[in-house]
Amino acid sequence: MKKTALIMAGGRGERFWPKSRQNLPKQFLSLTNDGKTMIQLTVERILPLVDVEDIYIATNTDYKELILEQLPEVPEQNILCEPVGRNTAPCIGLGAIYISSKYTDALMMVLPSDHLIKSNDIFLKTLQQACDVAEDNNNLVTIGITPNYPETGYGYIKMNKSQFCGQAFAVERFVEKPNLALAQNYISSGEYLWNSGMFVWKTSSILNNIRIHLPSTYDGLKTIQQDIGSVQELSTLKKVFPELDSVSIDYGVMERAQNIYTIPGNFGWDDVGSWLAVSRIRGTDDLGNTITGNTLTVKTRNCTIEGTDKLIAAVGVEDLIIVDTKDATLICAKNSAGDIKKVLESLRFSNQTEYL
Repeated sequence: MKKTALIMAGGRGERFWPKSRQNLPKQFLSLTNDGKTMIQLTVERILPLVDVEDIYIATNTDYKELILEQLPEVPEQNILCEPVGRNTAPCIGLGAIYISSKYTDALMMVLPSDHLIKSNDIFLKTLQQACDVAEDNNNLVTIGITPNYPETGYGYIKMNKSQFCGQAFAVERFVEKPNLALAQNYISSGEYLWNSGMFVWKTSSILNNIRIHLPSTYDGLKTIQQDIGSVQELSTLKKVFPELDSVSIDYGVMERAQNIYTIPGNFGWDDVGSWLAVSRIRGTDDLGNTITGNTLTVKTRNCTIEGTDKLIAAVGVEDLIIVDTKDATLICAKNSAGDIKKVLESLRFSNQTEYL
């Protein structure tokens, strides 16, 4: 069966401020030593399985030119610009109707644009296993991540290891972000995976589940699909898409559907959720520091310092994130990295939008 992919690239990446901005969010930044952006790496790693003309990018109009610039090999008609953000269920549904307008049925991989993966070979093998399971009957497959510490910032997937299809285990339930004690219990049980937000299914399978569990969304998507390729396509999309219910694919479909399977992933996954990820990606020196740019340190430990040409001198500090850009500098305690979004809230409140 034909393999296709939908890459979701509409996020703002606010926890990577001040490098990530409204006009250049996280997925369009390079955080690795090869100079490639995260969305470029996402496309590159799936090319052994998916032809480039079958890769679709879901985003918004603001980022279309960035995508054309960074991914010139992806056909322009495959860049799906949502008129407004309506969460992941309508986004995925939109991708599914465009793909099903091209192919009667096809396998559809759904991948975030801002994850990093260390072992592409193992990732591709896992994706192929997921495709095999998804092609069987009407299975919906999610790729979970085998946890190696009790993370409280992720949702979890509970597996039923006594029920399986190929390399995949039946999903018993999805659970919300736990507290530390509960996360430790999940890890010790060996029955839970991190919810990565990566999925594989046939377009017919996901659209049928949207029809069952989100009928009004399905009706709207079918209205849009009727005008794909016509002169009314854009106007219908702008009219109908904003009216769709804003709901995640997890809550709207995966928590309610049957035939849900998960494959444990062990390919060096990182969701790059905040500046804390940089030390995991780039590594640290003997004092635990991760440093770029024109930076001088004295008695400085466990810091992430992201500089440019201007000299940054850090003396006697620990556990800080320091990010310097042309018009803004962030100084943040590592244990407060999750509060960076509050800076943006304050900037909006004070109408200092030039820093967003």
